[in-house]
Amino acid sequence: MSEHQDGPDRRHRRPDGVSDKTVEALGSLSKALETTERARGHLYSFHQLTGGADLELDRAVRLLREAGHPEWADKVQSEILGRNVIPGHWTFQVVEAYDDTYYRPFRDLERSAVDELAGGRDHLYEAEMKEARRTAGHPDHSAVPGATEW
Repeated sequence: MSEHQDGPDRRHRRPDGVSDKTVEALGSLSKALETTERARGHLYSFHQLTGGADLELDRAVRLLREAGHPEWADKVQSEILGRNVIPGHWTFQVVEAYDDTYYRPFRDLERSAVDELAGGRDHLYEAEMKEARRTAGHPDHSAVPGATEW
């Protein structure tokens, strides 16, 4: 049977000299980045949904022609099919601009802050919250994966 200490693993323990405020600030920064990750996912959904709608327009144009409405088929084809979603941009360009202008700089800054201020240890705020909320020794409240207690 392997021995373990009933607490977080080393990579989730606060390094010496890191204050409560620093852990809280890094937790807030991480939460903001996680929210940005979700926003980015929605942006990719927008990209895929808009692209799928544009591809479906091919079918609509074909069906309008088959139904005897060539003027409407032409109108859909010339006015909407392949249209920019904002001036000069298709959705892939919006995604690329977001990644280059906002997402990557934010992700890189958050990583640098964690590296410099917490020795590269992620999720210290959450690890400390887990430690404060769990029942030590309970098998469903183990501090680390694979720990058998109780």
